Amino acid sequence: MNLLGFFPIARTTFDMALAEQMTRDARARLEAAGFTPVGPDAPVTTPDEAADAIGALAATSLDLVVVLQATFADSSVVMALARAVDAPLLLWAVPEERLGGRLRLNSLCGVNLAAHALTRAGIAYDYLYTAPDDDHAPALVETLARAGRARRVLKAARIGRLGENPAGFETCLFDEAAIRQQFGAEVVQIDLPTVFDAARATDPQAVETVAEGLRVRVDGLDDLDPAPTRGTLGVYLALRDLAETRRLDGLAVRCWPEFFTDLGCAACGAMSMMSNDGTPCSCEADVNGTLTQVMLQAVSGEAAFGSDIVAVDDERDGLVLWHCGLAPLSMADPASRPGVTIHSNRRLPLLFQFTLKPGRVTLARLSQAQGGYRLVVGAGEVQRAPGAFSGTTGVVRFERPAQEVLDTILVEGLEHHISLTYGDYTGCLYSLAKMLKLPVLAL
Repeated sequence: MNLLGFFPIARTTFDMALAEQMTRDARARLEAAGFTPVGPDAPVTTPDEAADAIGALAATSLDLVVVLQATFADSSVVMALARAVDAPLLLWAVPEERLGGRLRLNSLCGVNLAAHALTRAGIAYDYLYTAPDDDHAPALVETLARAGRARRVLKAARIGRLGENPAGFETCLFDEAAIRQQFGAEVVQIDLPTVFDAARATDPQAVETVAEGLRVRVDGLDDLDPAPTRGTLGVYLALRDLAETRRLDGLAVRCWPEFFTDLGCAACGAMSMMSNDGTPCSCEADVNGTLTQVMLQAVSGEAAFGSDIVAVDDERDGLVLWHCGLAPLSMADPASRPGVTIHSNRRLPLLFQFTLKPGRVTLARLSQAQGGYRLVVGAGEVQRAPGAFSGTTGVVRFERPAQEVLDTILVEGLEHHISLTYGDYTGCLYSLAKMLKLPVLAL
């Protein structure tokens, strides 16, 4: 997460002693903030040095490249770097004292040249104009590095689509070509009988081992009908094996009706456990929803949850989020122990039952409601509240009145699934949208 490129450039006609000091200070500031800079220790000043350093960075998977303009230089090195290294760029200019004498660095003008050249070439970038000891520098680097990591994760992502979206669920339609073009991700189609056969073939002892692990985390497991409960745990093992063998980063699962009618159990608990393990799952074969969860997990380093919005809580001025039992256990409110339950309509296990823990959350949706992709972004606080319905549920108070947020969702015709992760990563998402050239809709 903390690996980033560091590329200082300079011209020897300027004050090289000061440029080298700025380079040492900037690198030390990044290291003190927990980053591991990869790249030259001293300013690059010749074409050969630049070519060697660019080649080394191009061979490394990076979330961000920080280009320190230690002195003025023309745009040629930055452009060569941008074309060779598949990572976002942060151009860093450093101020210098204005004492009426020599312009010792002229760093800002060098960044100006680079910014213009990148813009003409259609290459996105961000910039800093601050001294190395300014706390703003590592904060911005962290934001951009998280966004860059999400961009890199999306580009390599493989989403398993198990079955197809139910009829009438246009919100779960997807465009495979658009996903590949916009994000670089791949969708892998898998039929449900393949999953069902694998679930039926799971080792009973392996299923019992999973059950033993759950008993220490949830109440009521042994009160449920054992056959369908073990069926869901077998689904979990089958999904886990499928994700591993086919190198899948997330799953979009047609969770009904076939899991109930053909396999005799619910998929919900298995999908919750997968999301908790770090392989996000969404219901109703919602590929864009799963891709959103992969994105949120990449920026936060924590689990993500895809949910319906089912009500307005006027007392708390919040929206009620709910899904059958899909939220990962890591999101359970520690004030009460999670439980298990049966599906409210299909009357079969295994589902988890708990309310979401209080805390700051970031919400998002990669939306195609109006054709091309937009990134829907929101932020709020999960309120401690009684469970509104069976399954997993929570109340989110947004930064705007709940009714205004609901108006935006319905007037814009957004999809019925929205995803969340804990923490405030809205800045990361705005930066990611810029990197991916996505319009943003704020909730």
